[in-house]
Amino acid sequence: MDLSSEIEYRFSRSGGKGGQHVNKVETKVQLRFDIVHSRLLSIEQKEKLLLRLRNRVNKEGVLILVNDSTRSQLKNKEIVVKAFYQLLSTAFTEKKLRKKTVIPLAAKRKRHENKQRLSIKKKMRRSDFSAE
Repeated sequence: MDLSSEIEYRFSRSGGKGGQHVNKVETKVQLRFDIVHSRLLSIEQKEKLLLRLRNRVNKEGVLILVNDSTRSQLKNKEIVVKAFYQLLSTAFTEKKLRKKTVIPLAAKRKRHENKQRLSIKKKMRRSDFSAE
């Protein structure tokens, strides 16, 4: 499954350092991936992506990633593509279910005994304590 055929790139001028270079070269890269209209993804995959990436997907169901960290358009494109595939792999991985652990009876008993010991020690420190 090669999603690169469904990725759309848009380039624009990037702000920041660079002087005249910034003003004339379009180094900012915007990656757009239309999840809803993708032909390579199944319906279940689309639903999973839309649910797990809902903070990054717009109302039309398009995932948009932007990068303008370097002065090179090619490097920015590589960075944004890497981030795209990383995002997809994390969205598709299933989280492991947590197994509930049972606290051993001996550990519960030991904890209770320590609490009891501490309680007696503190009771002995009180000035109003009288030997009963």
